[in-house]
This record gives sequence, C-alpha cells and structure tokens, in this order.
Amino acid sequence: MTYSSYYEYSTLINFVRIMTKSKPVESYNLYEACELITASHPVFLDELHEKLDSLNTLDEDEIVKLAAADTGNPRKNTPLTFEDVLEGLTHLATTGVLEVTEIIESLHSEILLRPFGRFSEDYLTRWQGGLTRQFYNGMRHIVQQVGTGVTETNVKLTRKALRQYSDRVLPDTLKQLVNVVNGIIGDHLITQNSPLALPMIIYDRYGQPLGNPISGRVVLLSHGLCLSYLSWHPCEEDSLGENIALALPKTTVLYLDYNTGKRISQNGRRLSQMIQELIEDNPDITQIDLIGYSMGGLVSRSALFYAEQERLDWIDRVGNLVTIGTPHQGAMLERIGYYVLDVIGKVPFAASLSKMGNIRSAGIIDLRHGSIRDEDWKYLKQRDVLPEEFRHPTSLPRHVRAFFISGSIVEGVYDSKATNLVGDGLVTIESALGEAGDFHTLYVPEGHKGIFYGVNHINLQYDSRVHQQVIQWLNDNGKMDSALMPRIESFVDDDIEVVV
Repeated sequence: MTYSSYYEYSTLINFVRIMTKSKPVESYNLYEACELITASHPVFLDELHEKLDSLNTLDEDEIVKLAAADTGNPRKNTPLTFEDVLEGLTHLATTGVLEVTEIIESLHSEILLRPFGRFSEDYLTRWQGGLTRQFYNGMRHIVQQVGTGVTETNVKLTRKALRQYSDRVLPDTLKQLVNVVNGIIGDHLITQNSPLALPMIIYDRYGQPLGNPISGRVVLLSHGLCLSYLSWHPCEEDSLGENIALALPKTTVLYLDYNTGKRISQNGRRLSQMIQELIEDNPDITQIDLIGYSMGGLVSRSALFYAEQERLDWIDRVGNLVTIGTPHQGAMLERIGYYVLDVIGKVPFAASLSKMGNIRSAGIIDLRHGSIRDEDWKYLKQRDVLPEEFRHPTSLPRHVRAFFISGSIVEGVYDSKATNLVGDGLVTIESALGEAGDFHTLYVPEGHKGIFYGVNHINLQYDSRVHQQVIQWLNDNGKMDSALMPRIESFVDDDIEVVV
C-alpha cells in the first residue's frame, strides 16, 4: 500500500467521521459506514464507493496503525502514567529483539549468498520461501508471544503494586527520559500502538494540561528533538517563559509537549488542529505568538502552513513567529549520518548493518532538509525524504512577523565559510536564518535576524541575551519598523556591539 492511497483513505474516513458523528471509523466496515450516511446524504454514496473500490484492501490492524501514525496516540490525549511506561518498556524490549532479528537475518542471507554471486533479487525472493526464512519467522512469532505474555503479566503486577500511583503523572526525570525515547523511535512506537508513544498536549505555566479558560494574548513555546516542555524550565525565574510572563503580565504562556519522533508535518497538522480547537473553546483570545526552539520552530512553521492551506481561523490571530536555532534548511548532523549510512550500504557484508540507521525516527530523518510538508515524504515507499533539490518550498504567511535566531560557538565575527558551517555546533548560521538560495530562502527582513556568538545549540534556549531579544520583539509587537534595520550581532561581552 502506498502513502498516496493511504491519504486518499484518510480523507475518506475523516469524511465518514464528520457525516456519522459516531464511534471511531476504525471499528466500522467502511462500506457499512457509508450506508449510515445514505439516508441524509445519498448524493455522496456512489462517489464514496468508487473511491473505496480504487483503494487497496486493508486489514483491521493496518487501518489502526495508519490512523495512529497520522493522528497520534489514538487511545488517549492525557499525560502518560507509571502503568503506561512499564507496559511500554516491556513492549519496546520485545520489538527491539524483533528489529535485531531482522538485521541478523539480512546479514545471514548476505553472507550465504554473496560469496557465490547469488545476492540478487531473484535469489532473495527464493530466500523468502526457504527453510531459513521459516526459522526466522518462527523466532519472531515466539518473541511476539513471549512479549505479549510478559506485558500482560507486568501490567497485572503493576496494577496491584502501584494501584495508588497508576493514575499519577510521571516525575520530571522519567518524563524527560520518555521524551528522549520518543525522539529516537517515536514513529515506531506509534505504528506499534505502544503505550509509550506520547500524545500532543498543551501545558500551562504550572505543568498542568490546559483546561482553564484563557483570554487575551497567548504565547506558545515548542521544544526541540528529544526534549519536553520541561526543557523550558517552567516556573523557574530565569526561564524564557517566566521572563515573558513577567515582561508581558497580560500574556498567557503555554508549553507544547509532543512526540518528536513523528513526521514534522504530522506534528504540524496536529498542532494546527489543537490551536483551532483552543480558540474555538476560548473565543476571547486576541493574539497568538509562536516560539519554537530547534525542531519546535519547524513544527510551528508546519502548523502555520497547514492552517493557511486549510483556511483555519486561528492563523488570522497570529502576530509573531520566533525560531531559536531552528534548522530551516536542514541539520548538518542528519545529512552526515545519511551519507555515512549510504556509503556503508554499498560495502559488501556491511550493507545489512546500514539497516540499523532505519531504526532512527522519521522526525530525525525530516531534519535532513528541514522538511515540513507531507509532499516531501508521503509518496516514498521507504522511510525517507525527497532530495534537497526536489523539496517543496514553504513560504511564511505574509501577515506574520517572523524572527530568526542563530547561535555560533565562535565568540567573534569571522566572515568565513567555516564559521557558517560550524554554526552553533548542530545548525549552520544560514540554515537557522532561513537562507538557502532563491528557491527555499525564507525572506525575513535583516532586522528580524539575530546571531548570538559564543553560545552553542543546547544553550541557545537558556541564554539571557536570547531571552532579552525575544522579549524585545514580543514587546514591540510590530510597533517599530525594524525591517530596515541591520541584523543583530550579539557577543558574550555586553559592552561590545558590532554590526556587520
């Protein structure tokens, strides 16, 4: 089944959800679901049947997995509990063994076939029906059965031993560890319907899922890869969120928590839907500002793109977009990793080991070129993204004031390619400022760009100079015409101010 057919299918099930307004469509036979809307909407029935007949047949498990991959954890949208983590870790151990089994079998087939010149598509097809393949299938079946039994046993023991704690949210340290796991293999967790897969949740300043009514101006902070909303250090005096709340007392500061292992475009779509629901539940919200650190900036841009494409109301209330160390044009580390795995894949007897690179999450793969649209990956058969020259350009909404911040581990201004490539250690200066030739350049005014020297990628979100600059932009809120001003150059020594 191709990605394109799944997205046609996804469109259909969303349509059926709207028309039936009843239970999740995964529990329907789709033809029965269509019959439910015949009486009130007969004009759509023939078209729906034609569409369904054109799609490949899916079994129930595949439907649930695909729906989960597109919408997030389908079971709940509440913080994970101790029970979820224990069940998820047991499930993860089982799937880890299965992944290793796949790599061992691939290596085994290469060792047996390559020396005889039979490592070809024809002989690999024969391998699929041979005794060795049956042996590995047996191993996989045993591991799955044992894993299921262990998981059920652990859940029963957990419910007895931690009955009073099972509904409590995780402590901060464990919460951050879960976010790291999701960042590395989050899309696998969703596909396997693991309890460890994180849902997207918006938290308030006090670490509680948003539930109380809000009004006025709202600032939403989005974290980066493998991080969590706790990475912003909410409630601490020197954090960015608290500094914003202090400088803009009539502003509500919110924090986004999400699975960074998912496709960036999927997170962007989901964030767009959540903000739309937010303003529908809180119509007195007057302005929304988005602040994204690293991957969080890409997710914010993706949300803006889909809100504009789907003509959602919330985009009209967006005033400012601030990105901090965001790889708008891709991250060098993921590109290097991809090329290394590509080289390994061409080396005899080592090609099978390159499959280990496929374990990394789709979110990490999207960082290769800063891909924020479904079109950059959905038509590919493998977990990959389009090459840079075929990546779809994504401009910023014209009415949104965009501000880009880049870091540099160099403490002085050195106009050289090496300084740009090093950047903050993970993201180049050009990428963080959205500069990449005519086709993909994000045309942000020079006065809306800032380079902060002497700070690495990790410390960008904690740097006091960055905090002051972000607050200045938010406080100004478009009152001054800063577009014609030169870009900001900030140094460790505050007494030195140089504009290049």
